[in-house]
Amino acid sequence: MTKERFWVIGGEYAAMDFKRLKDGAQRIFGPFEDQDEARAAWKRISAETSSQATARFSIASERISLPG
Repeated sequence: MTKERFWVIGGEYAAMDFKRLKDGAQRIFGPFEDQDEARAAWKRISAETSSQATARFSIASERISLPG
């Protein structure tokens, strides 16, 4: 049996090309049990950092295998 979990990941990047996060500026939120919950967190975090031009966050998912 598999299960999908969601994470909000990102942080402040070193430059506007968004290729490399600043050292120590990465942030991870989660896990969230469904995509709607992760999307709500992403909206909140994105709004909180909207004044930072080099901040960017995304939703990532992972599939995990459960014993069973």
